[in-house]
Amino acid sequence: MTPGEKRNLRNGLLFASPYIVGMMVMTVYPFVASLYWSFCQYNVISSPVWIGLDNYRTIVTFKDELFWKALYNTLFFTAFAVPLGLTLSISLAVLLNMKVKGQSIYRTIFFLPTIVPLVASAVLWLWIFNPDSGLINGVLRQIGVSHPPGWLADPNWSKPSFILMSLWGVGGAMVIFIAGLSEVPQTLYESADIDGAGPFTKFRHVTIPMITPTILFNLVIGLITAFQYFTEVFVMTAGTGRPADSTLFFALYLYQNAFSYLRMGYASALAWMLFVMILVATAGVIASSKRWVYYHGE
Repeated sequence: MTPGEKRNLRNGLLFASPYIVGMMVMTVYPFVASLYWSFCQYNVISSPVWIGLDNYRTIVTFKDELFWKALYNTLFFTAFAVPLGLTLSISLAVLLNMKVKGQSIYRTIFFLPTIVPLVASAVLWLWIFNPDSGLINGVLRQIGVSHPPGWLADPNWSKPSFILMSLWGVGGAMVIFIAGLSEVPQTLYESADIDGAGPFTKFRHVTIPMITPTILFNLVIGLITAFQYFTEVFVMTAGTGRPADSTLFFALYLYQNAFSYLRMGYASALAWMLFVMILVATAGVIASSKRWVYYHGE
């Protein structure tokens, strides 16, 4: 290496050093430390004590009932929130892709909830879901429903409440779908018109196949987000997962173990279990995409 190349390398590393140091301290170290702590009994106050696979054994041998409750709640939420969110965002994207007057205004209106801070949204939805004075139950009483749902106060309605609330933030996926729709070749629609295809037929056989890469992207992002659902449920249940642990999602249970019960070792094991579940779910979706995702030009 010539002196000039050494100087360029040194200067490059010097300029990149803030990022390198930040990544090592804020990302790499916590990543490695959490893996080590997952094999330890660690309460943050005292030094970690190596216990091997005991934390993971507690999880997989059904000794921790709350773990399975949290896992069920998370899978239930994911199974409904992600497909509903995709369906609604695609529908809105198709409608807002039409050439109508004020198109940009409508797009902005539907996108605005996405940029509202999560805590502010949670407080707003607390009022909307209030069983006594909330907006939804007020409307239901006006149309003749004498006993509206208890929403967050009812274990049977608490998870559906969060699923309904999750649809509030589909604006981000909607914008991505609008971008995907703009890439669909107009010649395909013209050919479908010549063949006498109606709007529904064109949507099913032209639009959907051509935006499958966008669907795949939003599906993966939706799965990752749903598995880590935390802020809204933490704010709206005061970090308890009430009522009757019906909203005790996986990320909230992880937080409770780490910062409420000071079981940092066990919480680290939970975090790695969550990582593996997200990895498996994402890998499964990507592997299945070979059968249903169509890339234009292939």
